[in-house]
Amino acid sequence: MELTILMPCLNEAETLAICITKASGYLQESGIIGEVLIADNGSTDGSQEIARSLGARVVEVPSRGYGNALIAGINAAESEFIVMGDADDSYDFSNLDSYMAALRSGSDLVMGNRFKGGIAPGAMPILHRYLGNPVLSFIGRLFFKSKIGDFHCGLRGFRRESIRDLSLHSGGMEFASEMVVKAELSSLKIMEVPTTLRQDGRSRPPHLRTWRDGWRHLRFLLLYSPRWLFFYPGLFLIFTSLLGGILIETDKLTLGNARFGIDSLAVDAALLIIGVQAVLFSVLTHVYGEQAGFLPPTKRVHSFRSVFSLESGVGIGSGLTLIGFALLVTAFVVWQHAGFSSLNVVSQMHLVIPAVTLLVLGVQIALSSTFMGILLIKHHD
Repeated sequence: MELTILMPCLNEAETLAICITKASGYLQESGIIGEVLIADNGSTDGSQEIARSLGARVVEVPSRGYGNALIAGINAAESEFIVMGDADDSYDFSNLDSYMAALRSGSDLVMGNRFKGGIAPGAMPILHRYLGNPVLSFIGRLFFKSKIGDFHCGLRGFRRESIRDLSLHSGGMEFASEMVVKAELSSLKIMEVPTTLRQDGRSRPPHLRTWRDGWRHLRFLLLYSPRWLFFYPGLFLIFTSLLGGILIETDKLTLGNARFGIDSLAVDAALLIIGVQAVLFSVLTHVYGEQAGFLPPTKRVHSFRSVFSLESGVGIGSGLTLIGFALLVTAFVVWQHAGFSSLNVVSQMHLVIPAVTLLVLGVQIALSSTFMGILLIKHHD
């Protein structure tokens, strides 16, 4: 078989028959040898019997969730290509020529774009159309250098083996984002075609929950991009805190009549520590992601690892710790020379705060490099 038309299903008795009829009609009229496969997620309204009576194959999926249903369906499909779409009659299964043309020309993933193909009145909630989908799609393009304009279109086609090799595992609605993100990270050939969206034919509300599922998509995009979640914010904090610290120490940081002093230096030191920790987390997350298989290897991380090894990290951390300790000893000597009496708090803190900051950073870097070495043990084995 060349094509499997796959539909996830959970109590879709109202619209399932018309979707299967359109899909079967397309296979017959186009002369494509294929099948209609229903991944049923525990329907209790007779959807399974409707599907079988119309000649579709049904796969029972006990684990609830949009992603779980589709993963089971992909694994059960027997064709070279798969086109997946919701069984609510919002997508037109009777016209899949653009998808098949793209797949036959060598594309691994073919995404529909509803904003280019047309959205019927009432087919998409205003919040989804003008905020949710555009914002999440923009974030996806920014984080993963993607050209996809509609990250969450439910009608998409793909080469079965290419997608199975991605080891998709998200059980919920974020499965839609995972497929695109992993395809981009794995450098698969992705193409986008216009598609239409019509108002679904169900009398009940959709399974999609706006805020819950929107957050799950956003969370997924963040977790799969350590650069944007940790590295860039951390780099920003490091740069601004270092600049602020230098200006405070040289007594050049003013804002109108306000002159920033020792209290600002303490805040600045905390931001520097947070920034360094965020950058270290970015590297550790990426190393773990590579080891676990859900992030592809990158040249940047490998270059960083070659410089920031276990030995060099411990060396840098130890050096910073020694400098911080030396500054603390200096502060103690100053106090000793004053007969352990009260000192000028401001001048003393200008020495103690950098000392403590260097101590913390040194320990942070040494422990993080040690933890990275632990993460890499499996890789070396």
